[in-house]
Amino acid sequence: MQFPFVVAVDGPAGSGKSSVSKAVARRLGYGFLDTGAAYRALAWHAEAGGVEPEDAASVISCLASFDYRIGTDPAGYRVHVGATDVTDAIRDPQISSVVSLVARVPEVRTHLIELFRSIIAAEQRPGIVVEGRDITTVVAPDAPVRILLTASEEVRMSRRAAELTGHDAGKTGEQLRARDRADSKVVDFTNAAEGVTVVDSTELDFEQTVDAVIAVVESVSAE
Repeated sequence: MQFPFVVAVDGPAGSGKSSVSKAVARRLGYGFLDTGAAYRALAWHAEAGGVEPEDAASVISCLASFDYRIGTDPAGYRVHVGATDVTDAIRDPQISSVVSLVARVPEVRTHLIELFRSIIAAEQRPGIVVEGRDITTVVAPDAPVRILLTASEEVRMSRRAAELTGHDAGKTGEQLRARDRADSKVVDFTNAAEGVTVVDSTELDFEQTVDAVIAVVESVSAE
């Protein structure tokens, strides 16, 4: 069996990728990797350095000083850029509004994909759940388990608004749609590639979604 055993999870914003993947990792005793945090951290790093996210060349130049670290403990991990803990800062709506500008730069994606693969390879737990936008097709196309986690747009907007208490629901919904539109120009995360299992959580609650994902993992690992 491949070590670590990789569970790759893709899906649109608000589909529950992160929370479901963390819960799956905890139940299976696996590590957890939030790949989106790296793009958010780079956006934060660029803005902290006075770089406009729209300026691709300047964003690329930021990679040389991008000292990025992230934990893989699903029970609690921190994100650092250099000595700065940016775990909370990268979830700010301002970062969410510009992260797609950073993520669409090919050189950025190439650099971070190699970083993700090195983190996966270094995982000491028996497996790792990796979630993001292009995990099943680009980051870990050979993963034994590849899942597209999705839900209707209405449900996804409702869930995201519930997560971001204190933020305007209408603005939150538009940010979600804008993020999906921007990211879909770079990677297809709404259609399952060949060999990818779709888990639609529109009619499922959180625990049912976790169970559905674990059922897919167990069916493959039992083969």
